[in-house]
Amino acid sequence: MAKNSSPKTNAARLLDNAHISYELIPYTVDENNLAADHVAAELGEDINSVFKTIVLHGDKVGHFVCVLPGNCEIDLKKAAKVAGAKKAELIHMKELLPLTGYIRGGCSPVGMKKPFPTFFHSTAVDFPFIFVSAGQRGLQFRISPRDLIDYVGASVADIVSDSSAGTSDGDNN
Repeated sequence: MAKNSSPKTNAARLLDNAHISYELIPYTVDENNLAADHVAAELGEDINSVFKTIVLHGDKVGHFVCVLPGNCEIDLKKAAKVAGAKKAELIHMKELLPLTGYIRGGCSPVGMKKPFPTFFHSTAVDFPFIFVSAGQRGLQFRISPRDLIDYVGASVADIVSDSSAGTSDGDNN
């Protein structure tokens, strides 16, 4: 259950109903910098534990979601392979809200308009807790990765570029 008085998002209400423990952590939004490294700096947390949510479209499989560390870049070939596609691409920003119900910088793996196959980068389970969007800009969940992965029915896989450490561009989180 939530441990502070931040406003509840739909994603938070869903976790409450499922009896999943989390904490809502607010941060200051910079509309000119929605990147995960800014979020990590605002939270005072390790960028490796601050995860961004990326929505992709794969040939043959349709839409799917990848959740990866904020300093990493998605590897489209690896993501396509784990999703069962030959090819995958990021969705266009204008598709994000109608498809998921979320905007860039506030896309949560919890509570999208419909469930999509979801894949967390394998490092998520290395942490006792991770940070992911709580469904709006300026609010993050601090949550057990195992609880979150189980709740959204996700798989764990290597989905990041081998040379992406230190980058955070290209996210539609």
